[in-house]
Amino acid sequence: MILVIAEKPSVAQTIAAALGVKEKKDGYIEGNGYLVSWCVGHLIGLAEAAAYGEQYRKWSYDSLPVLPQEWKYTVAADKRAQFATLKDLMHREDVAEVVNACDAGREGELIFRFVYEMAGCKKPMRRLWISSMETGAIKSGFDNLKDGQDYDPLYSSALCRAKADWIIGINATRLFSVLYNHTLNVGRVQTPTLKMLVDRDAAISTFKKEKYYHVRLSLSGADAVSKRFPAADEAQALKKSCETSQAVCTSLVKEKKIAAPPKLFDLTSLQREANRIYGYTAKQTLDLAQALYEKKLLTYPRTDSAYLTDDMGETAAGMVTLLCEKLPFLSGMDFSPEIGKLLNSKKVSDHHAIIPTRELAKTDLSALPESERNILTLAGTRLCMAAAAPHTFEAVTAVFSCAGQEFTAKGKTVLSAGWKEIERRFAATLKGKPEEEAGEPSALPELLEGQTFEHPAAKVTEHDTTPPKPHNEASLLSAMERAGNEETDPDAERRGLGTPATRAAVIEKLVNGGFVTRKGKQLLPTKDGINLVCVLPETLISPKLTAEWENRLTQIAKGQADPERFMQEIEEMARELVKTYPFLSDDKAQLFAPEREETGKCPRCGSPVYEGKKNYYCSNKECCFTMWKNDRFFEERKVTFSPKIAAALLKNGKADVKKLYSPKTGKTYAGSIVLADTGGKYVNYRVELPKK
Repeated sequence: MILVIAEKPSVAQTIAAALGVKEKKDGYIEGNGYLVSWCVGHLIGLAEAAAYGEQYRKWSYDSLPVLPQEWKYTVAADKRAQFATLKDLMHREDVAEVVNACDAGREGELIFRFVYEMAGCKKPMRRLWISSMETGAIKSGFDNLKDGQDYDPLYSSALCRAKADWIIGINATRLFSVLYNHTLNVGRVQTPTLKMLVDRDAAISTFKKEKYYHVRLSLSGADAVSKRFPAADEAQALKKSCETSQAVCTSLVKEKKIAAPPKLFDLTSLQREANRIYGYTAKQTLDLAQALYEKKLLTYPRTDSAYLTDDMGETAAGMVTLLCEKLPFLSGMDFSPEIGKLLNSKKVSDHHAIIPTRELAKTDLSALPESERNILTLAGTRLCMAAAAPHTFEAVTAVFSCAGQEFTAKGKTVLSAGWKEIERRFAATLKGKPEEEAGEPSALPELLEGQTFEHPAAKVTEHDTTPPKPHNEASLLSAMERAGNEETDPDAERRGLGTPATRAAVIEKLVNGGFVTRKGKQLLPTKDGINLVCVLPETLISPKLTAEWENRLTQIAKGQADPERFMQEIEEMARELVKTYPFLSDDKAQLFAPEREETGKCPRCGSPVYEGKKNYYCSNKECCFTMWKNDRFFEERKVTFSPKIAAALLKNGKADVKKLYSPKTGKTYAGSIVLADTGGKYVNYRVELPKK
């Protein structure tokens, strides 16, 4: 028997169907010489710090750094039954070999290897490496299974990534949380990402708006614009001079230009476009693409390639033909796809670009959830656009001289719409318009060099300089992809923050941790997010360092870098970090203290009174004024001592209550609680009945 282990139950079912495996058991499917089971995502992970000793249970500076010598692993509490099933299957006597059919990427390799290692399996291991869940692709993959040991470097890379994140995450998070007495989650990728958001926020908040002016001449339908003028009177003076002068066309340049079609989608560019057009978060797009992959409608989404392999020409051509039939807005399109420019095996690493699959032919698009249909349509449209002819146009730049100044008019004449016709048709189907792009110039009238215009009409237009826009998910993903590119080795394999597969999770962690907030499409750093970036050292917030790490991990995956040396450098970084930050001043340590809302003023000393868990207390430690929430007076009258009642007592000395229970009569009545005496050790209260 051959044991096949997939990453998820749904993927296992698809593989089983392709292999003719039909007999369902508890935790696996059996038949036709195969046992097909699954991992339910990350079954096993690196153990928490507490597993390495009692001294690590509580967070303290003295226990840092935490640097495991022998790494420990743990089975997720809610997945122990499935791990037991996999372990039993691996050790069955009739199982001759194990096939790793987890997702074909770094994390998929890690998920499988953790299970294989922890189960103590020694049986031969082979690797299924596919980019599509179509039946044909699965069968072909099983006909060409790879030796599992060929992926040892990939596993080393995945393990280094997991351990490095653990070491930096555990030590930096504990260190700065202890120093500031506030939970501060620090991550190898998420903290530099937060830095980019904080930098953009600072650029916006420090931006000073300035006015500037243009003088515009109307010359037989051409709008000729002057340079910028900082002063209105200067622009007005030029306007008056122009109106009594002659404008002469001193230069007329016509250029034929070509706008190449966009490339096919990798995951990051798909996430950017889905955010721009539909407002989907990066995580939503990844989840939708993954769902379509598991339905066999889309190729593997966690890819950083924008090309197809050289042997996929026929597949791509057939898919373009199919899309023109399936997508209504492409009906009647007459174009010959240029497939050759989509193919480049040298630029495909683990997986090719994201495109729809042949399963689309037998799929009713209207039966899909709207969000999935949107992503599938987006990927299909991009394939057609990428295969279409270039957009060609004639760009015209006319320069005029008038009153001693130059004025420029620009125009554009479309010669061949090419791929932009597909873009226009697709845009017409959208319910809401995506973010507007800069308008393109229209065609200029026929002009000649030396042509003159007497006393041209002129006007002054007023403008404001504009600050940078806050990041949205599309722009942040672009920034993460480019991070460190200017500073790292130009030959680096991967220089961005994180990978296409992890960037969505990084953004979600920042939001869930309270360091970033969403406002519509915008991503804005919170006060805690800004403070965190301000207190962390450059090594933890530098996109350059993290981008270099990502490149090193890629080199390890290719067998071109030493994983042990990488881990030694990570451990040294953790030691230096702890050594550099032994203590903080009291003022700095209060930086992340929660902002308290004042309940009222103390009747004894006038200082602010705040709410605690069990009381309302004066902020002046020498005063000692306290109102206890569990005071017997309130408990006997079955009244919850709420912040509203406390605020009223502090403001007016009296709080109206609709339901007061009388211990004497056993009845409920309306009345007021009065602050009777605040001078003694304990505060006294009394009841005042409403006047009749």
